Amino acid sequence: MDSSSVFANIVRAPEDAILGVTVAYNKDSSPDKLNLGVGAYRTEEGKPLVLKVVRRAEQMLVNDNSRVKEYLPIVGLADFNKLSAKLIFGADSPAIQENRVTTVQCLSGTGSLRVGAEFLARHYHQLTIYIPNPTWGNHTKIFGLAGLSVKAYRYYDPATRGLDFQGLLEDLGAAPSGSIVLLHACAHNPTGVDPTIEQWEQIRQLMRSKGLLPFFDSAYQGFASGNLDADAGSVRMFVADGGECLAAQSYAKNMGLYGERVGALSIVCKTADVASRVESQLKLVIRPMYSNPPIHGASIVATILKDRDMYNEWTVELKAMADRIISMRQQLFDSLSARGTPGDWSHIIKQIGMFTFTGLNTKQVAFMTKEYHIYMTSDGRISMAGLSSRTVPHLTEAIHAAVTRVG
Repeated sequence: MDSSSVFANIVRAPEDAILGVTVAYNKDSSPDKLNLGVGAYRTEEGKPLVLKVVRRAEQMLVNDNSRVKEYLPIVGLADFNKLSAKLIFGADSPAIQENRVTTVQCLSGTGSLRVGAEFLARHYHQLTIYIPNPTWGNHTKIFGLAGLSVKAYRYYDPATRGLDFQGLLEDLGAAPSGSIVLLHACAHNPTGVDPTIEQWEQIRQLMRSKGLLPFFDSAYQGFASGNLDADAGSVRMFVADGGECLAAQSYAKNMGLYGERVGALSIVCKTADVASRVESQLKLVIRPMYSNPPIHGASIVATILKDRDMYNEWTVELKAMADRIISMRQQLFDSLSARGTPGDWSHIIKQIGMFTFTGLNTKQVAFMTKEYHIYMTSDGRISMAGLSSRTVPHLTEAIHAAVTRVG
């Protein structure tokens, strides 16, 4: 340690639990190694995918010599914001028609959540947010650092590897009136377990009766089922009753724009006047944080969403990604069944979205990494997008060995 440094007392921070998996994977020299930790889509060949429609939109933007690199407004690209709201709330949403929605472009899902959290910490009367147990690892830090008090509500039942619906209703029922509740719009991360439409309706009734404020995290619209409208159903249900809510959107997964950091925060208000005042305060959150958002990714999204042909091309490519993941679920389930691996593995095909919560414990995960060079988060979450027909047999063998040899 160099005691001459003013930073000599800094302690080394632990690796991020999710990103650390990739760091460990990269250090492994085994030809059989498999990374199932990363939350990014991969082709059957295990390669990152840039959508054809995204390449086409980028080409159009590059060829347009009238485009400049000037700063965007604080709230971002106007077209992008308008089209993003339409995508999540529906083109015929009364909230949009009545100008009750304010949408601001943010730095992907993380940035949208953070801007929303900072806004609530400054202007909302209840500073407690309830998040599902488990949830994406970054949620706790995002809301905590913004100044909110973070509490958990029951969500996943390890015994059934499904939803603990009773526990969820009890915990939200016991939450103080006015509390904020984080809801995954679809494809819950990390479990892949979503409420049914009927269950969503019960959640909505309970939350509205108690005056709980919904904050949706929508990271997988269209990517879960392959249908953009179906995957926004939960959000639209809450907007249809005329109540208020927040929604964070990310285009990382559904347009494959991970590194472009493209997202949006929408706040649905009771009146147009309130929405306009809310927007004025969102600007005061954003300006000292990063001034204004980047132009490139948002321009790609706006180009695709406003052109009918490109939009249709996108939905076809999006469905192909969703279908490949669904097919990987089926292949893994079939493979484990054929192998006679002990236990019920039907949760693999019941869960939805990028991730499967396998039910494997920390020891079993460590065993699979050490003996089979398979990398995943220690909670047993695997990214189905990292699998291919070629690697399913290897994963099956590893799971079989872990279940039969490790307690």
